[in-house]
Formats: sequence, C-alpha cells, structure tokens
Amino acid sequence: MPADSTTGPLSSRSPSRRAVLGGAGAVLLGAALPLSPARAAARTPKVLLLGIDGALLGRTAAAGTPHLDSLRASGVTAQSLLYSEPLAPTLSGPGWSTILTGVWPDKHKVRDNNFTGRRFDLYPDFLTRAERYRPALSTYAVASWNPLTTTVFSPEVDTRVSTPEAEYDTGTTQRAVAALRDGNHDAVFVHLDNVDHAGHSYGAASSQYLAALATADAQLGQLLGAVRGRATYAQEDWLLLVTTDHGHTDPGGHGGNTLPERQTFLVASGGGLPAGSVRYDVRMPDVAATALAHLGVPIDPAWGLDGRPLAQSSGDPFDTLRPALGTRVDETGIPAGTLGFTHTAPSGWSVENTGMSGGVTEWRGWSFTTDEFWSAAERGQGRENNVRARNVFAVADGDEWADRSYTGGFDSTLVSPAWAVSAGSVLRYTTYYRQESPQRGEVLVSYDGAAPVSVRTYTADVSSRVETIPLQVPAGARTARVRFRYTAGNNWYWTVDDVAVVRG
Repeated sequence: MPADSTTGPLSSRSPSRRAVLGGAGAVLLGAALPLSPARAAARTPKVLLLGIDGALLGRTAAAGTPHLDSLRASGVTAQSLLYSEPLAPTLSGPGWSTILTGVWPDKHKVRDNNFTGRRFDLYPDFLTRAERYRPALSTYAVASWNPLTTTVFSPEVDTRVSTPEAEYDTGTTQRAVAALRDGNHDAVFVHLDNVDHAGHSYGAASSQYLAALATADAQLGQLLGAVRGRATYAQEDWLLLVTTDHGHTDPGGHGGNTLPERQTFLVASGGGLPAGSVRYDVRMPDVAATALAHLGVPIDPAWGLDGRPLAQSSGDPFDTLRPALGTRVDETGIPAGTLGFTHTAPSGWSVENTGMSGGVTEWRGWSFTTDEFWSAAERGQGRENNVRARNVFAVADGDEWADRSYTGGFDSTLVSPAWAVSAGSVLRYTTYYRQESPQRGEVLVSYDGAAPVSVRTYTADVSSRVETIPLQVPAGARTARVRFRYTAGNNWYWTVDDVAVVRG
C-alpha cells in the first residue's frame, strides 16, 4: 500500500508507514469483562477479520491457498468491484476506510493514503461502534500498515498494535496469533501487507506475487490454528472473514479504473452462513455491517451505513435475472466471456420502447446488467461509481446505445408490477443519474390504472443514492404501478435498482 500506485522497494515508503504506536506493541490495553449468565449460556459470538492488502482472488488457485480454500468451502465467497475517480481512486486509504466503516467514500471522505478530509467522527470503524454499544467487549487491531491502527481505528478500541518495520507481516502474524491464543478478545482485525508490496514491486502476474499470496495463506492458517486451538473454542461462535482493499494490474500498481484494480472479495465462514455458497449481491461496506451483526450490535439506521449483514439476503427482483444474463453482442470493450445483460424483464415487470430502433443491441431501451459488464462498456465515464446498486440492476444508457446507427430518440419506460398501497406508502429505490441536455428521467406512479402522475424528475447529475419518495395515495386507491421513463439521444445514463413500495 504505498502512497501512490507506482512500484518501488519497501524502503522507499514514507517513515510514517511503519511508525510503531506505543513503542513496540500494544496501546490502550483492556480485558473483556465477565460474560453475563444469559450470554454465557450460549456460544459467545466472536469475529476475526483478516485483511490481505492488494490480493486478487483470481490468482489464489495458481498460488495455492489451502486455508483460504477451506474457508470458501465452509462458507460464502463474494467478489465485488470498487469505485473509481471522481468518487475515489483505488488506493488503500479509501479502500480500508470503506471496509472498516461500512460506508462509501462519499461519506467517509477518504480519497488518498493521507486520509485527508476524513470523517471518522461521523462514520467510525466497526470496532469503535462495537465498543460504544457494549464497552465490555474486548477489541483488538494489529496492522502492518501504521495508519490503520493510528488513524482509522479510534482510541476507543481496546488494543491497537502497529508492527515495527523490521517485523512486517511476520510480526503482525505472531502478535495476532498470541492475542487469539492467549487473550479473550471478542473482535480482532489483522492486516497483512506483503501481497500488495509484491504487486507493486513485481506485478500481479509475477511468481513473487503468487509466492506472497501463498505466504499470506500460511499466515491465515496460523491465525485459524490459534482460534481453533483455544480452550474455550467449543463455547464460541467464530465468524471468520477475509477481505482485501483493492486489486492490482499485471505489471503492478493500482489506483486506476481497470477491472483488476477495482477487484475486491469477501470470504466469510461461520455464524450460520451456508457452506460452499457464492454471492453476487455483496459490496465491501457489508464487511463492517456483517461483523457488527454477528457481535449482536444492532445497526441503527441513523448511522447511515451503506453496508448490510450477509445474513440479510436480497429481495430485489432484478437479481433473479442473473441466470438469464448473456454475453456481449455489439460491444467490443467488454470481455467476450463476461455474462452481463438481458432485455428480459423479471416477472411482473415490462419495458416499453417508443419510436427507437437500431443502436447498440445491449442498450436498446432499459437493460438489466451488472457492474462488471456495464462499467467495462466504456471506462472513465463514471459508470464505475454506481456503487449502491447490487448484483443485477436496470440501466438506460443513451450514450452507449448511440455508438451504432439508430433511428428515433432514446425513449424507454421501465414499468413495475401493480403493488398494494395505502395511506403513508413510500416508494424506495437506488439510483444513479448522469445528465446531458436534452436528456430527462422521470418517475411516474399510476394508481388503480389511472393516468400516471409524476413524482420525481431528473435533469441534473445525481450521485449514487437511495431515493425515498412519500406517495400521495388517493383515497380508496389500492394499487400503484411505477414507471421510470428515460428520454434522450446521444447523452448519458440512468440506473435504477432495488425498487420497492413500502406500505404505511
């Protein structure tokens, strides 16, 4: 995790990178208080979160990672993509801040490895949130990169350890093993850095990078051995999480908007998660939310977290389309084998195209797609920052549609099923909109089949966010049908996801 995306030897990093907090080891030492009788009667929830900096999940098979493989076999594997500029570059500061706070960079405000403008006062790390909810919890963080323990994790965390430079990941692992084996911590975070260092120095396609992955896996094995060797292990319910902050290019480096640089993953085992499962609806803020939920910390909506616990499955009808996704037709920048689009709407939904024909097949009217597919259509135009959409989402993209000859303008309407409503009902959806005149996005609602009424219009840029619109339900109305109409030419785009009407 050097200060930029260039390669370089370890010694070239700034001195503050390896500064030791409190000399050679721990600060703010604290012991867990005795368990209450009610809690002692059940297995005690505990969390181990291992962060392997700059690790590409797709390279682990070649590296040989039996310990990570065993966690994948016993739990959940989820790959996800990061943002890019102008939201934030794919650097470690924004990446770890997103993972540890459970919010995207537009909230925590970290855009670099100096953590300039950070708002951890509003969006603290998950260990701090756990401490505030239940001070009796014992929290522990140890890192090979100093800013995680000095800057991201707050002084409210019981123990924060920064590994001396000479010890690097070996020292981090030894300290973590001792804490897991000999202590009684409820939540432990461990950060390893050498995979990222190998990526910068030799590239992600190198034998050195694979060797670093294998070493990190062996260190994971030591951590797992310490957990499973605990005398109280049978009385404990351990949630084991492994993640990363960004990917790497084959030549080495990160910070840009290519798919390898944006790649992250989460492997989670324990806590009742299904064995050998694969998820597509997971985003990196979910790591913090999942850890908090397992520890029994209620997630307060007032916190404004973007993450949600893994145990909370998606009810989004667009996600049911994943088995129907096909490969590219007219697009050339998207890898040939990437599955990622369909024009077939989910059950109860429909798409109405008016007076438009030709253009790029994939984007002819509202389409259903994925981050991996859509953002590859044209990098550097903001598609990477549709961060609050998950899995499959709907997109109307006049810019990409107009890349082949067409007739008529882009005029397409996405129509929902008729949902039951009552007084106080609210329309909720996730959206992302980029404007160029004369483009227009409009949300309309029709009650009991009557003429649609406009409830929201988009004629200016809207960053990725969740919209909540109170509905003015007419007296006696029983159903509402929602329409998302996008009219444009060769302009920009609009995405919609996770649409629901919540009854009052």
